[in-house]
Amino acid sequence: MVDYYGQVLVQAEAARYLDRLLRDIAWRNDEAVIFGRHIITKRKVAWYGDSDYTYAYSNIIRQALPWTEDLLGLKAMTEQLTGATYNSCLLNLYHDGEEGMAWHSDDEKELTPDGAIASLSFGAERRFLLRHKRTKEQVEVTLATGSLLVMRGTTQTHWLHSLPKMKKVRAPRVNLTFRLITRHRTT
Repeated sequence: MVDYYGQVLVQAEAARYLDRLLRDIAWRNDEAVIFGRHIITKRKVAWYGDSDYTYAYSNIIRQALPWTEDLLGLKAMTEQLTGATYNSCLLNLYHDGEEGMAWHSDDEKELTPDGAIASLSFGAERRFLLRHKRTKEQVEVTLATGSLLVMRGTTQTHWLHSLPKMKKVRAPRVNLTFRLITRHRTT
């Protein structure tokens, strides 16, 4: 089940958060190992969480950083709106519409099975696509700045999602994906 809450922050507040997130987050180019090749993307990411633990996706292990004040505030707001609890956040920085994300499911073994993943968007408006794995049915949502989308239940089991490239988009987008990790390795 996917719930799109629309804009949960007014545009001016979303713009202030975007500026602070661009400035204060410890951004790093994302990495992946695909078919044995180590790839470094233009897209940047950051991983924050409640405790000192790791999260692995695309065959790369990431170390959690301690929450910032802004992230804790946004996490609390998201938890109140969604009724779910989150202990980590993967942040994505897309510099412009030349950067996107291919079809995938967030089904890593560290994540709570069928747990909620809440996605807060800041900056450029972008298309978000969902495609059913069996029927190929496709759903499109336009993610506005300050908007919240939540994927719950068996969404990751039955659906893929993507953020397609939009070459006409020239502004950055920051996406916060709040998650609940239940299985983790401490370092």
